[in-house]
Amino acid sequence: MFVDWRGIGILVTTREFVDRAIGVAGEMLVTAGAFVLLFLGWHVWFNDLVQGAAQDKASASLSQQWQIATRGQIEFDRAIGSSDGAFVRPTPPVIPRVSDAEAFANLIIPRFGERYVRTIAETVDIATVLNNTATSVGHYPSSNLLGDIGNFAIAGHRTTYGAAFGWVDNLRVGDRIYVETEGGWYIYRFRNLEFVYPSEVAVLNPVPQSTVEAQERILTITTCHPKLSAAERFIAYSVFESFVPRENGTPIEVSAVVGRD
Repeated sequence: MFVDWRGIGILVTTREFVDRAIGVAGEMLVTAGAFVLLFLGWHVWFNDLVQGAAQDKASASLSQQWQIATRGQIEFDRAIGSSDGAFVRPTPPVIPRVSDAEAFANLIIPRFGERYVRTIAETVDIATVLNNTATSVGHYPSSNLLGDIGNFAIAGHRTTYGAAFGWVDNLRVGDRIYVETEGGWYIYRFRNLEFVYPSEVAVLNPVPQSTVEAQERILTITTCHPKLSAAERFIAYSVFESFVPRENGTPIEVSAVVGRD
């Protein structure tokens, strides 16, 4: 029997080459995977910490600009009434529309932690507002103005760029949400939530998901759902409760926030 050893030698050499190539490719894939994981860790976690800290500092600076020499007494959550015992609902001032990307208010949500303060700017433009280290929360120009009867709707990221609404699912019914302006604090109470598709823009109506005439002031928070996806929108609704003028003193929950007492 005749055996062609040259063919066997070529076959062995080819197999060694293939095995070596597979090994090199595997090592490259493992290395690439490690780099991808490091990038995701930086972009989703570390970048949120860095950008969130920058946004905290920016909002604190804005708040300090609004401080007045005479701060008055701390507001102790007392209802305002008349001499005959009737409850008097405060009428908050309406904040005029400002220029695009201009900051005009701070958002304070105690449920998100004592350091949580984010600045609200006009429009929900990604580059100039939502990804900005000085703002991160944007007001939908198509929704009502702050203080007006109707729906004051805002948006922010749930992950990355400071994750302004990264803890939105921690909200509980009755939680207070504060919107601080130069004139004082607009106080809202969280009521309920829903999930919608991005195309369902009726959540921005004066009465969300309805065409009836608005009778009260509503705060609507919108963000992406689930995390790391834009497949749906997480919508959180709150209703206006009260307005505290700055000369009346800082609301107790707000005074606990770093840099606000």
